[in-house]
Amino acid sequence: MTLLLVFLGGIVGAPARYLLDRLVQRLHDSVFPWGTLSVNLSGAFVLGLLFGAHDHLGLPTAMLTLLGTGFCGAFTTFSTFGFETVRLLEEGSVLEAGLNALGSLVFGVLAAAAGFALAALLA
Repeated sequence: MTLLLVFLGGIVGAPARYLLDRLVQRLHDSVFPWGTLSVNLSGAFVLGLLFGAHDHLGLPTAMLTLLGTGFCGAFTTFSTFGFETVRLLEEGSVLEAGLNALGSLVFGVLAAAAGFALAALLA
């Protein structure tokens, strides 16, 4: 059952990631990967919210598996983040690469913490 939940969440998460990434990137005329950053930060927030809802609001483990592991796992992307950071470095955009790496880490952790805190406030 767990594998099916992960699979079903991933079916929705992967295309949602692609569509949001393309939408956001299309709005910015920049070498900076705004689309991937947006996807990863929103995914971190949602995952934090889900874990907070599991811990504080009694969200069933099956829902956490479906939405957290399945959806968020397919929605967010570490590999694209890594590739785009390397691509920025290869193109000589060292500042943008550094901002992408540091910003993704710092703001990703803050987004996850904010999601978790919001669930705790709702409890």
